[in-house]
Amino acid sequence: MPAEHPIAPPARDPAGFAAFYEQHFDTVLGFVTRRVDNAHLAADLTADIFVAALEGAHTYDARRGAPVAWLYGISRNVIHAHFHGSAREQQAVARISGRRLLDDQDVTAIEARIDAGRAARQLASAHAGLSEPLRQVLDLVVLDGLPIREAAQAMGISSTTARVRLHRARKVLRTAGQSHAVTHDTLLEATQ
Repeated sequence: MPAEHPIAPPARDPAGFAAFYEQHFDTVLGFVTRRVDNAHLAADLTADIFVAALEGAHTYDARRGAPVAWLYGISRNVIHAHFHGSAREQQAVARISGRRLLDDQDVTAIEARIDAGRAARQLASAHAGLSEPLRQVLDLVVLDGLPIREAAQAMGISSTTARVRLHRARKVLRTAGQSHAVTHDTLLEATQ
């Protein structure tokens, strides 16, 4: 959960970026572990997300939304790139390096987070029939708890478009008789 006074990503301040990293690490790792079920991959993707954030810190604009929404946008892009193979070679090198850096305690801690997120992933699979744009906005709002405005920012769309997509996703789930399973409260209970 992000702090009340979120730290913005400093573009050229290593100490400032370290504080930004510390403040947002759990939030980003939580985002990743809700989407993958391998501890090494979760660690690698989380590291890749913060590398991308460090490299793109100069692009952060506080007027466009909270730092967590910016990070979720980066996270979404890094995870998408991983699963669609656009960065396959770079990901393989990162996975090998990550395995050397993780000790048994690290793996156990990440696996515990993955287990905690398993119920949420199972609920998320119930809406797998939705189109990708509908699933993305539903995930950002329901799974990740972003307000619609910040979900729209993370997806690069307008708030109105995000609101329409969220409405359509919920309507499809209600029609399928599954709306009771995919609620914010149910997902929070499943991941605790």
